[in-house]
Amino acid sequence: MGLLPKMRLKVVVSLTMVNLFIFIIISRNISQDKSGHQKIRIPSKPFWGKVAPSSAYWNRQQQIVDIHSNHIFMMNRSSDIPEWLNDTSLTSNLCQPNLRVTTQVKDYNSLPPRFKDFLLYMRCRSYPIIMDQPDICKEPPFLLLAVKSLVPHFDRRQAIRQSWGKAGVLANRTVVTIFLLGNATPGDHHPDLSGMLHFENARHKDIIQWDFRDSFFNLTVKEVLFLEWIQARCSGARFIFKGDDDVFVNTYRIMDFLKGLSGPKAKDLFVGDVITNAGPHRDKRVKYFIPESMYVGMYPPYAGGGGYLYSGDIATRLHNASERVALYPIDDVYTGMCLRKLGLAPEKHKGFRTFNIEEKYRSNPCAYKSLMLVHPRTPQEMIQIWAWLSRPNLTCQ
Repeated sequence: MGLLPKMRLKVVVSLTMVNLFIFIIISRNISQDKSGHQKIRIPSKPFWGKVAPSSAYWNRQQQIVDIHSNHIFMMNRSSDIPEWLNDTSLTSNLCQPNLRVTTQVKDYNSLPPRFKDFLLYMRCRSYPIIMDQPDICKEPPFLLLAVKSLVPHFDRRQAIRQSWGKAGVLANRTVVTIFLLGNATPGDHHPDLSGMLHFENARHKDIIQWDFRDSFFNLTVKEVLFLEWIQARCSGARFIFKGDDDVFVNTYRIMDFLKGLSGPKAKDLFVGDVITNAGPHRDKRVKYFIPESMYVGMYPPYAGGGGYLYSGDIATRLHNASERVALYPIDDVYTGMCLRKLGLAPEKHKGFRTFNIEEKYRSNPCAYKSLMLVHPRTPQEMIQIWAWLSRPNLTCQ
């Protein structure tokens, strides 16, 4: 074969391969209609639509966070960014009061003081730590018990130390207990108990305290600071229980439950008393009241803040997700939002009774043996129930 025919053959083969490649690409974008004819899929609308701001303040702040976290969108954005999206307060001192909210929230002036305080400082996530326990997890614990408490609640903390929160070794596994506190500010008319708190901490070395106003709406701040603290001080914890200081926790039952988990189940663990299909309360008389000017929409599934149990791996992921979720004034709902951001949902476990058990069973020791958590319980009741469960001769049918 001469040189010219060989060149022609190469050209023909090359053209054939190019045509075949184009055919494959086009074929992938072709589908059949109901009559069996082939048709090309054409996008019905632009991939990036014009983003309109939500009327509710939290939803709008979350829109801003989502868009600023979207690197593709930000690289392809036009120069004329709408003012609501190009919020300069995002880069200002986030812990100074954000006075712009007074005009951005339509009914700001008529809101209760707790809402005004939350909105003014909603973007602040950094507060000085007053008391820390940098070496408490030097030996990474199997279970970290993290209890939300208030400065005046000494009796609750002491009852927990003497009962379900005993630190040390339980069922051949290490347990560490810490108490999470903010500051009891004079503005809330609290007596000065700082001297007693320092004495308590010097004796027990289990208090973590930050310098923020310890209010109901700031429990979300406590959550974010705690997730940050875990990464810095206790990242090796296998599992974490986080709950209130007025619950009884059956630590024996929790340890049995955790030891029975498979590897994948243990890694993605997040269990509690899960609430689904819930939305914000619009009744001003309810503790959980949220006005429409602040939030619209349903809540994601979330575990009641009385107490829930999750893995150390989830704690790391929650910490990362929390940086992409605007602070919300109800902490357990906020944690549900962070889980949704991760594509996860909490799992309901019947052992968590955040709304108590039937009254006729409350004085029966066996009623608590299969449960993980019961809410609420007084300090005296915690010690009593723990004594029941610690009896070696306790037998239940």
